[in-house]
Amino acid sequence: MSEDRAFKLGLLINPLAGIGGSVALKGSDGAQTVARALQLGAKAMAATRTELALKALIDKNVEIVTYPAEMGADVANRLGFTTKVVGAIDSGRTTAADTERAVQDLIGENIDLLLFAGGDGTARNIANVVPEHITVLGIPAGVKIHSGVYAITPKAAGEIVAMLVDGEMLTLANQEVRDIDEEAFRAGRVSAKYYGELQVPSEHRYLQNVKSSGREVEELVIADIAADVVEQMQDDVYYVIGSGTTVQAVMQEMGLDNTLLGVDLVRNGQLVAADCTANELLQLTENAATKIIITIIGGQGHILGRGNQQLSVELLERVGKENLQLLATKTKLNELQGRPLICDTHSEALNQQLSGVISVTTGYHDKVLYRIATP
Repeated sequence: MSEDRAFKLGLLINPLAGIGGSVALKGSDGAQTVARALQLGAKAMAATRTELALKALIDKNVEIVTYPAEMGADVANRLGFTTKVVGAIDSGRTTAADTERAVQDLIGENIDLLLFAGGDGTARNIANVVPEHITVLGIPAGVKIHSGVYAITPKAAGEIVAMLVDGEMLTLANQEVRDIDEEAFRAGRVSAKYYGELQVPSEHRYLQNVKSSGREVEELVIADIAADVVEQMQDDVYYVIGSGTTVQAVMQEMGLDNTLLGVDLVRNGQLVAADCTANELLQLTENAATKIIITIIGGQGHILGRGNQQLSVELLERVGKENLQLLATKTKLNELQGRPLICDTHSEALNQQLSGVISVTTGYHDKVLYRIATP
């Protein structure tokens, strides 16, 4: 196997996060608050806290994609990372609009994770624009940290990312973004409001030691996975159902016949076509919202290119990695003993696009992140 591509870490720093804390302004929201904090001698600490997180990654195979100057490039370059800088800012005058624009630009670079430094206001900005399939993690740098999207310390944030880079299996959870009214807070009233959720990797390591290899236990887990998938299916979306017993359970959950060693097509809970060819899939899903549901094929961690060649390069490129749903039990993932998943399509460019990390459904409302490498 060729050397894995670098883990693409999107890095975003709100350089003004927490600037009002040391001078008792109880927040940093708004230009007037920032100006007052600077007048009182406050110093920005977001960059320093970001350095604490990134030090855990210095010897890792990581490429940082970030925004210019104080929004990330200064810290990444100072620590010697391979760095790609995108976008533009008016240095010293960054705003919430810069944060939201930066998020969109970084996502466009096919990052594996968005790591950001800020407070609850920053988390709100990110929640405004980030797609739900993007995984994020916060470095706590603000005055207010009511949201559940932050690691407990900057160092802990770095350790979580290091685990992902090393191929550790981390669970995913949707955590709330909350923020308080700073004016009310300064008047002694705490009024926190819910602003949405972000998908965040957990610190918890899965060290599952399965004592029973019994078929009954595995079947129960697979049934839970199937129930989760069917519950979240969307109306008027085509679902390409791949081969294998794990995926077969999805069809059984819907009460539909399944082609165990083939590929079926489902829409609105109905079987559209069974045992499809590559051309049939292309024709039937043309110009339509489509998702692909697959599992691990064989004992070597292949997810594409082994037993599901009906999923053509053209179809996979059209659907995109964000609409690829991978199902597997944690037992099956643990049996890989840390080896990465493999995409072995007929396109090296597509294999590269699909590499990195992917969300894997491992139970009912239970997902983990796992690494994909190029063959």
